[in-house]
Order: sequence, then structure tokens, then C-alpha cells
Amino acid sequence: MAETTIRGRLTPLAKRNEISGWDADVLRARVTAPALEGRANDALVRLLSNALGVPRRDLEIASGTRSREKAVRVAGVSDQELRARLSG
Repeated sequence: MAETTIRGRLTPLAKRNEISGWDADVLRARVTAPALEGRANDALVRLLSNALGVPRRDLEIASGTRSREKAVRVAGVSDQELRARLSG
């Protein structure tokens, strides 16, 4: 099964949940949730799950749970497929 890791930068307390796009190899995302008790992380996982069309259980924050800089592991999606889904 394919597995890919996304490097990302998360901005909590935004006006809306959105994927802002790629900045080199870093995916920028904004969520309305605050960075308290993992709420922003949960919102990021939901946002990526919807954008990629994969179940939430296939996404895991591999590093950066307490930082804006994250690494999110995605199971079942190749790197090329992931970039195509998030760029479109």
C-alpha cells in the first residue's frame, strides 16, 4: 500500500478552513479551530481527508503536533496522486 508524508505549515484561528497551496514542498493550510487541546490538528486531518478523498483513519500527524510545522502521513495515496488531488 502506498504511503506519503506531507510537510505542511498550519495557521490556526483563520477565517475559514482552506488549503492555501504549495510553497515549494510545504503545503500551507488554514483552519478556524484554535491551537488548543489538539483542535487545530483535528481540523487539519478533517480538511485533508475531505480534500484527498480518503478516510480520516488513513491520516496521521507524524510530527509537529505542538508546532505550526507538521508532517502528516497519508496511507493509500502515492506522492503524485496526492499532489494532483491537492493542486486541483
